[in-house]
Amino acid sequence: MSSSRMHWEQLLSTRRFKVRDGAICETRTPATLEGAAGLRSDFHIDHDRVVFSSAFRRLGRKTQVHPLAHNDHTHNRLTHSVEVASVGRSLGNRVGAMLQAAGSLPDGYTPFDIGGAVQVACLAHDIGNPPFGHTGEDALREWFRDPAHSQWLHGLSEAERQDIQTYEGNAHGLRMVATLEMYRGEGGMRLTSAALGALIKYPWTSDAPPAQARGKFNLYRTELPYFERVAAELGLIRKGEKQWARHPLSYLMEAADDICYAILDLEDAVEIGILDVHEFEALFSHFGEMERVWRTEDITQKCAMLRGIAVGRCVAEVAEKFMLHQDTLLDGSFQGKDLIDVCAPDIKQTLLAAKELASHKVYRHRTKLVTELASYPCIGTVLDIVVPAVYTKVTQGPQALSARQVLALGLLPAEPEHGGSLYLAYMAVLDYIGGMTDNYAANLAREISGVGIL
Repeated sequence: MSSSRMHWEQLLSTRRFKVRDGAICETRTPATLEGAAGLRSDFHIDHDRVVFSSAFRRLGRKTQVHPLAHNDHTHNRLTHSVEVASVGRSLGNRVGAMLQAAGSLPDGYTPFDIGGAVQVACLAHDIGNPPFGHTGEDALREWFRDPAHSQWLHGLSEAERQDIQTYEGNAHGLRMVATLEMYRGEGGMRLTSAALGALIKYPWTSDAPPAQARGKFNLYRTELPYFERVAAELGLIRKGEKQWARHPLSYLMEAADDICYAILDLEDAVEIGILDVHEFEALFSHFGEMERVWRTEDITQKCAMLRGIAVGRCVAEVAEKFMLHQDTLLDGSFQGKDLIDVCAPDIKQTLLAAKELASHKVYRHRTKLVTELASYPCIGTVLDIVVPAVYTKVTQGPQALSARQVLALGLLPAEPEHGGSLYLAYMAVLDYIGGMTDNYAANLAREISGVGIL
């Protein structure tokens, strides 16, 4: 086991790592030169690497709440991520200023470095989400868990099978930034250790006890060695063979996401007519500063003002509670479900009420249900064609492929090798489908099914 307490000097490490010949080692970046010239900090470089990645751009055509929404004003995963990053930066800056005032901020760091690290994590927090959001995750899991498809899993170890049968957007997010984007297979974006730590909400593998209890994890076996090196650099407390305590800043990233989707999902619902503005107003009217809101006739502007008031209150409260619970966050013993869980009752209950309202009136709306139901056959159509072809090529060789399977393998960015790892071949399939946008997945399924071929 590692140290019983984490320390800010390690937790804010700006070291980056790469993979060369199977070994994980530190890599040098232009950050030192740019920092000396006052151009970009390490966290600015992280920010730019995420923003300029193709995976981040694809979020613009991925579902937030309303799949394939026709209203241009509603959020997609890209606008959601940008807004979460803005809230996360505010949270980090505020906490950084409090740490500095308390004498806890290490020398050489500013409050804006805390804000910068959290902002990067927020930008990347949904980068591993598949098409159709959480329904897309469920569709991928259901296909691989279907007993009718069990023959395609022969040859996988139990741990490998667990990964393949549990597509997890959080784990694929780490895979995107640490393996798939920029320096593919050689450390990915090579982000700072601090930003990677802040990104990881569930620092354990799919077969670790917390994953069995919560159904969430952040570490596929493909990224486990890389994360072990990052965790050692950050001084994260090891809680098991493949399990660590969370980086304290990950709680700020999580809170920023919770604040945004609790409030902004409802704002979208008002925008497209699913929710009445008075229901939105009633949730946040007790936060005060309502005179201007009540005088405003424009519904969109009224929602924007209410949202601003609510977010501001939440940011101040969450930052305060972070500092109040700093000791337990640093020793890995924090008992709250999350930071929202330990907030003042008016903040906590308002956000819970917002999520409850969304659950009943937004997430179960017919327009959303129909598209979500359609995502299962959509994703299933692609897997039905690709997975048997991959299994045949890896286990039996190219001579065993049917003409249809040869065509199916042509869809993949790179064909698997005969005799290679079936686990890695299936991870590549998950990378392929998980990286699709909603529109691309829907169009591909329609095309390969033969619908509308003429």
